[in-house]
Amino acid sequence: MAKKSNTIALLHEMLESAEASIRSAKQLLLDMGGDLPDVKEKYKKAASSLKTAVSPEGQIVEGVFDGQNMIGPDKRTYPVPANYASKSKLIPGDVLKLTIQDDGSFIYKQIGPAERKKIVGTLTYEDGQYHVITSGKAYKVLLASITYFRAEVGDKVTLIVPALEDSDWGAIENVLPKIEDEDAEIDLNKF
Repeated sequence: MAKKSNTIALLHEMLESAEASIRSAKQLLLDMGGDLPDVKEKYKKAASSLKTAVSPEGQIVEGVFDGQNMIGPDKRTYPVPANYASKSKLIPGDVLKLTIQDDGSFIYKQIGPAERKKIVGTLTYEDGQYHVITSGKAYKVLLASITYFRAEVGDKVTLIVPALEDSDWGAIENVLPKIEDEDAEIDLNKF
């Protein structure tokens, strides 16, 4: 049993090292002026076909969520409250409608959800940012999601990500219950 436990610990260390190397390589590429496929440009292009209008409620702006903000048809970035994005489980590619009221209030509504898929990963914290590591990829998640779900580093979480494209961001759907005994199975019928 001790040999199995040592092997599992070694495998965890190897995976963490590989994931850290991948993150470092991506950061070096970005720092050198290279770029990963620029998804934001895709969102800007998608947003350019959306509309703006004036209504009795105020100015209406439609845009595409990029993981933190909404990109409007004018290529401007509009701040999306992290609590709204977290509780609504917004993911990059979701289409939003922003109503800017006469008193300056911003009211967001999701009007076109992007196609989604769910994956399971482990919550980590590095360089001031929470990530969910899954299948060798680190997805950024909003701090509001961490506090809302009371998640802790090392927790297994269900993450929602865009189904049809690569993304740096995901939305936490839930924190999975911890298993005390590594050999025990979760009885999902209890939930």
